Amino acid sequence: MDAEAVLQKVLPRISPTEEERAFVEGLMMELKAIAEETIESLGLDVKPYFVGSLAKDTYLAGDHDVDLFLAFPPDIPLEELREKGLELGKAIAEKLDSYEIAYAEHPYVRARYRGVSVDLVPCYDVKSWRDVRTAVDRSILHNRWVLENLGDRNDEVRLLKRFLKGIRAYGSEIYIRGFSGYLAEILVIKYGSFLDVLKNADFMLRQKIIDPGNWLKREYELAMKTVRREAETDRPLIVIDPVDPRRNVAANLGWERYGFFYFKAHQFLETPSREFFFPENRKSGSYLGELRRKGTHLVTLVFQAPDMVEDILLPQLERSARGFEKALSREGFNVLGWNVGRSSGKAFIMLEVDRRERERVKIKPGPDFFTERGWDFYRKNERVWIIGKRLFAEKRVKENVIDVITELIEKNQVALGKGVREAIRGADVLLNYVPKELEDEAYLFLSREKWNLKG
Repeated sequence: MDAEAVLQKVLPRISPTEEERAFVEGLMMELKAIAEETIESLGLDVKPYFVGSLAKDTYLAGDHDVDLFLAFPPDIPLEELREKGLELGKAIAEKLDSYEIAYAEHPYVRARYRGVSVDLVPCYDVKSWRDVRTAVDRSILHNRWVLENLGDRNDEVRLLKRFLKGIRAYGSEIYIRGFSGYLAEILVIKYGSFLDVLKNADFMLRQKIIDPGNWLKREYELAMKTVRREAETDRPLIVIDPVDPRRNVAANLGWERYGFFYFKAHQFLETPSREFFFPENRKSGSYLGELRRKGTHLVTLVFQAPDMVEDILLPQLERSARGFEKALSREGFNVLGWNVGRSSGKAFIMLEVDRRERERVKIKPGPDFFTERGWDFYRKNERVWIIGKRLFAEKRVKENVIDVITELIEKNQVALGKGVREAIRGADVLLNYVPKELEDEAYLFLSREKWNLKG
């Protein structure tokens, strides 16, 4: 089956039906009326704007999350925006089904209405990048730019988003480091179609800089400052935001997720298949079988997950895993890979190590034999000898990797994420065994099927 034939079969599954469109439009009209009525009752000068994929008609079938931005005049102080924005968001949410307060750069309200998630976000009503004062202000400008430039290529964006989801490269959250929806829209506008984006996977990586807003001509110094700053951090792409020359839209895109896109784009163009968009469940197997096959060992720390959202918790777990990797390397264990996550209220860190025990004896260098410290070293150690004028001794060391990890934690000799440090102190440390709910995760990690580019 050629690529166009595959896309014709995929599109009906990812495009909203007429019934779905009617539901979404009705929902947005109701929310706008509730927002305007609440704004008027509080006597505020605020404009409600819908932003995001619903407002741009680039949403996938079944994905109806609403972003309703509450735009305040640019001249009010930031503290007043935060205070009144939260007050207004809560007042609107009181008329919906349920809500909670969430936190980003400033507090906002996350509500539910008719089974749909609704984010009520205060921002400034900006007309240009020069007016931007908070990170969310640009969203209104993003919306406007996409609507002005996308034309009738909405389905091309849908195809790219679904493809990125299928290959596990979608989402700019820090724990994913993939493509954002806005970046997907920019790439379709820049290259013209879903297939043309795939065909340019190699070219855009080598070109490095994408400037859809022509800022390198219009605001050269500012745009080059952005390019230089981002180049120093070794990003796969620098996509100068078409509405703000100071920002790289691809700043959160990591090399690993771009690598997924790079290979999968090539594979799709070579052998088109619906599997790229709707992959089968990842194959499972025995993690114990993987350990036998490889001759390695699995250390798993399982502990109560702190009450954090994923994009805060997972980077903390990753930092801790890297800390264990470094500390165990100092202790003579080679960490072949690590994996982190959360499951059923528990957080976990998995470490694949090359051995379960290390050498029993280390040579311990001591001070010069004729010093007070030399006498102390002589008394404390059983086997002592001199090389030149310096004392040496044999030191028995902890043998088992579990004992080593326990001691490293007790002595604060591991760089752990601040938010998970205390929870890790109370962790169960398991060797070559995981709880039943983590068996598939352990297999996917040890077999590398979790990240397999050829799977």
